[in-house]
Amino acid sequence: MTPLYLLAFDHRSSFSRDLLGIDGTPTPFEVRRVADIKNVVYEGFQAALVNGVDRASAGLLVDEQYGTRIARSARAEGVLLAMPVERSGRAEFEFEFGDEFGRHIEDFDPTYAKVLVRYNPEGDAAANRRQTERLRMFSDWLRKRGRGFLFELLVPAEQEQLARVGGSRERYDLELRPSLVVETIRELQDAGVEPHIWKIEGLDRREDCERVAEQAQAGGRDDVACVVLGRGADDARVVHWLEQAAPVPAFIGFAVGRTLWWNELVAYVGDEITRDEAAARIAANYHRMVEAWSACTG
Repeated sequence: MTPLYLLAFDHRSSFSRDLLGIDGTPTPFEVRRVADIKNVVYEGFQAALVNGVDRASAGLLVDEQYGTRIARSARAEGVLLAMPVERSGRAEFEFEFGDEFGRHIEDFDPTYAKVLVRYNPEGDAAANRRQTERLRMFSDWLRKRGRGFLFELLVPAEQEQLARVGGSRERYDLELRPSLVVETIRELQDAGVEPHIWKIEGLDRREDCERVAEQAQAGGRDDVACVVLGRGADDARVVHWLEQAAPVPAFIGFAVGRTLWWNELVAYVGDEITRDEAAARIAANYHRMVEAWSACTG
């Protein structure tokens, strides 16, 4: 499979609330401000392409709310584009545009429509059922139209699960989450949810990457792939996750966001560096992540 290097900046509240301190619904002026800051990330992406990142594998994950111009520019330039359809910051998956989701997908024509879903198989059973019903319908809609489906899976810890590991989220990630990821993928597959790519939280052991990959491709799903997401972790942590996943054939790359641009945008917004400096640093961070992946795959 062709490698996939997604620069992810489809975050919404991370930009408006966390970066700029905007409370509530942004004003039109604030929307333009967020959109302009997102364009700094896009400028970094474009610089990385100029500096040698393989265009065939490079891609963007950006939202419609603040990234409309970026998304249209990317499609016009033939750049692989993924766009989210979920409402931002919700514990339970809901469509951003309700029943109109299809119109927005057809308007922007992304390479992949992406969902972010929080699902723990030992969690709220009713919420899991509701999400699964929506996701099965969405999966069917995309398949019927020959459209790509990118599934970002988060498996947040339940309190009882944390108690089992002494309250340690590090132990949860190492000891419990890998099996929960496998079980979640199995449950969703059994329910008819069929992504083309699973976007998986980083795993600390190669054998866990292998287990996840085996389930993702179970039942003849040989064309299904996985990518590693960054969780906003530091560079060294993300590179460790890439090192575990890269030798596993079903894993084809990454979709990393805040790790590559958060500190640079904080410095830019705080007038500590110029716009060009921020874009150049983001380009270098993205290029370095691509090189880390490539080094692990030979």
